[in-house]
Amino acid sequence: MHTAHQLALVLAAGKSKVPFYITGGLLVGWALLISMAIGMRRPSFPSGLSQERLVIAISAVLVLATVSSAVIISGGEGKPESAGAAKTPQTSSTETQTGSATPAGTSSTATTESTPASTSSKPTATTGTPAPPSSPAAGKTTKLALAADPGGQLAYDTRTLRAKAGTVSIVMANMSPVEHNVTIAQSSKVLGGTPTFVGGSKTLTLKLKAGSYVFYCSVPGHKQAGMEGTLTVS
Repeated sequence: MHTAHQLALVLAAGKSKVPFYITGGLLVGWALLISMAIGMRRPSFPSGLSQERLVIAISAVLVLATVSSAVIISGGEGKPESAGAAKTPQTSSTETQTGSATPAGTSSTATTESTPASTSSKPTATTGTPAPPSSPAAGKTTKLALAADPGGQLAYDTRTLRAKAGTVSIVMANMSPVEHNVTIAQSSKVLGGTPTFVGGSKTLTLKLKAGSYVFYCSVPGHKQAGMEGTLTVS
């Protein structure tokens, strides 16, 4: 049992969840092997005390390794949030650049805004004052707010966003212990996205024409789990 615990610690030492998937897969495979591949064909299995003890020992080792890796990985996911809270005020003073439209012919870039993880208020969506009819639509700037589920669920706090054509800034907050991002795409073309992060918030600024877009989290498996929505630009 001590050896199994050491094995789980080594497998779970990395930041990825691969060790948990490996130990969990081995446990499932072992259960199928015992119950179906051997148990159904040999009703008398295990035929002796030694076989019975061997089956129990292997099962206990795999269960302990899977549970230990899951606990260690879930405990390590909270570290980035506390690290974000230790950042100096100089880092949090970075302002989102949304005052002017992006010049034509240049690629839109995502500017980041790092705030302490202890921030209690969620960014609110604000829309710029409508310009006179004579002003071009491209001169308008829309600022939207988006947040990941703080409880760790794979979901945003909304599945629909609306903005005016022109410069659109999406301020995404992630107070969840799970890493997320926000990515904008139209059809199969990805237009931009924030870095994947945990704790604080980051801003994605793009110049968008009228149309329908998709926003989603590009972390593998998150979009498939429902972490996506529709951005309508008019």
